[in-house]
Amino acid sequence: MRPRTAVVIGGGITGLATAALLSREGLEVTVLEKQPETGGRAGSWETGGFRFDTGPSWYLMPEVFDHFFRLLGTSAAEQLELVRLDPGYRVLFEDTAEPVDVAATRDGNIALFESLEPGAGARLEEYLESAEEVYAMAKKRFLYTTFASFLPLLRPDVLRSGPRLARLLLEPLSTFVARRFTDPRIRQILGYPAVFLGSSPFTTPSMYHLMSRLDLADGVLYPVGGFHRIVSVISDLARAEGSRVITGAEVTRIRTSAPAAAKNGRPRFPRRKPRAVGVEYRDAAGSLVSLDADLVVSAADLHHTETALLPRALQTYPEEYWEHRVPGPGGLLLHLGVQGQLPQLEHHTLLFTRDWEANFQKIFGQETSVPDPASLYVCRPSATDPDAAPEGHENLFVLVPVPSDPSLGAGGIDGAGDPRIEKMADAVIEQLSSWAGIPDLAERIIIRRTVGPQDFVADLNSWRGTLLGPAHILKQSAFFRGTNASRKVEGLLYAGGSTLPGIGLPMCLISAELVLKRLRGETGTEALPEPAPWAAQVSSSQLPGGEPPAPQPSAEAGT
Repeated sequence: MRPRTAVVIGGGITGLATAALLSREGLEVTVLEKQPETGGRAGSWETGGFRFDTGPSWYLMPEVFDHFFRLLGTSAAEQLELVRLDPGYRVLFEDTAEPVDVAATRDGNIALFESLEPGAGARLEEYLESAEEVYAMAKKRFLYTTFASFLPLLRPDVLRSGPRLARLLLEPLSTFVARRFTDPRIRQILGYPAVFLGSSPFTTPSMYHLMSRLDLADGVLYPVGGFHRIVSVISDLARAEGSRVITGAEVTRIRTSAPAAAKNGRPRFPRRKPRAVGVEYRDAAGSLVSLDADLVVSAADLHHTETALLPRALQTYPEEYWEHRVPGPGGLLLHLGVQGQLPQLEHHTLLFTRDWEANFQKIFGQETSVPDPASLYVCRPSATDPDAAPEGHENLFVLVPVPSDPSLGAGGIDGAGDPRIEKMADAVIEQLSSWAGIPDLAERIIIRRTVGPQDFVADLNSWRGTLLGPAHILKQSAFFRGTNASRKVEGLLYAGGSTLPGIGLPMCLISAELVLKRLRGETGTEALPEPAPWAAQVSSSQLPGGEPPAPQPSAEAGT
């Protein structure tokens, strides 16, 4: 029976995108978000005239965003004001005085690489051609599939590419890059995209060299208003389609029906699985509410969904499964409001340590520790967006990858975080001051907020405090990443960075689309067809009959 009502757990970008697509499909959708505001990892924090994005800050794969918007009868051009960054980003290297500015165009980066290493320009051209081919294959065959059936993968193009794909899956990205380039700066620039995947270039499959196509060939964009602007737009689209969004609503369990009973005293084979029939949540007033639904989609952290919201017997991924998984890095985040200008930094600036492999080993190795100095990332949105900071001030977001260890602690405002977190933040500010040539940086900071791995546990129910989700190593990529449908409970689907297809805002939008494909029983590997142009004029809430009624909480909790 096709579901009529749905509950989506989590009001981050994935949950809101899923709600928008399901509402447009004709379902009555309620989104339940634990926090007072929607956004999840892509949140926003405002104070003293500063507006900080609290998570994602790189706008890559623009065609994925545009495709998602077109599924809703609009476009990225209609919804967002996008600016191309030039340079795309700056890199500062330990013990190297001159920064490297990565260009906004493919040709510019070919010339840049040639200036760093004779012959590297031509080799980068070949590298990007390979990245383009693999990226096209990934989009056509691997990103937009639920892997509910492997038959659609048995296509001539996939079979012909089999030996090459096998090599790319088995060889680490670091080795793949080192065979082509000798300059350590180039090796680091080409290896860093592994961090976007929550992993290390020394363990990430070289299949992901496709990532360099995104920044070195396509360039880096920025949505004016910040990344929370994307969340706001998708939230508005979901509501326009008829979705209801409830904040301050913490889901405490997924309700299920009992398995089908035996008939005439005889067991029923195959035995029918229990079915999701709704959720229980605690509202902002502290009352326990039960909400019925034909379909439950959890866009929350998958570990939390499985181990906290379902009984052990109904868990597809129980605790013992996670004992053998590899988390992505944790994160120390700093939100800094700074007096005066900071021309030493671009919109995006990366700081890379000399001992690159040891840095990653401290984060991902058996014996973990916080790197010092650390390879880190700085975003200065005020370089592009005047509304990000008051006039005459700068807005800095600093991300330091650290071990995924909640015991590192939680952050706070104006030095009120756990002592270890604040001490790490002091060291990071000193490092940035020294490397970027801003000797008075610490004295110019008037707003300071830190966030640590424990905050990700408390605020986002993040598994082991990870910043992004399970790392994209071989055994946690593509069909090895798992399934977006429960194997134990009918009518329970998953979405978000901890499930298919993986980490990052574009992947989260694709993840929402995979929920729709599951609902339709669509097993193809390509993106869903975009509506005809006329569909842009009509949304489901404008069809005859008006907006569907919002589902009402039930009086009984159910089972």
